[in-house]
Amino acid sequence: MLKGKVALVTGSTSGIGLGIARRLAAEGLEGEATIARARRLLGELSEEEKVATLNAHPRIGDKAARMSAHSRREQGDQEAPDLERLNAEYERRFGFRFVVFVNRRPRSQIAEVLRGRLRRSRQEEMQEGLKAIVDIAQDRLRS
Repeated sequence: MLKGKVALVTGSTSGIGLGIARRLAAEGLEGEATIARARRLLGELSEEEKVATLNAHPRIGDKAARMSAHSRREQGDQEAPDLERLNAEYERRFGFRFVVFVNRRPRSQIAEVLRGRLRRSRQEEMQEGLKAIVDIAQDRLRS
């Protein structure tokens, strides 16, 4: 049924997302080949699909109850009060969520990244956010 297709599952570290990711892996959709294909297919998504993909990602620095255990471990519990305001500003400006591969950086560093990215174009941000989605998936596959 899924032969020759790519599935990018966000939220795949717990709950239904984890169940879907495991099912897809059981059907042969896993590993670096899938990541490489996902990178190639990003350009084929419609604008609506791109926005939906970005908006499916949890907000950086969100309340712990809204984050997966993996995201909480990765982002830590350091307070970064600017993140809520910066996220809202970003979403107003671009029309989708800010997505970054945290890569074990503290929230204070992510707030600085967000400030810098607010100065970019919508197209640059869409490309950067989608790239980050795949980078995150690749990191999780390696974990």
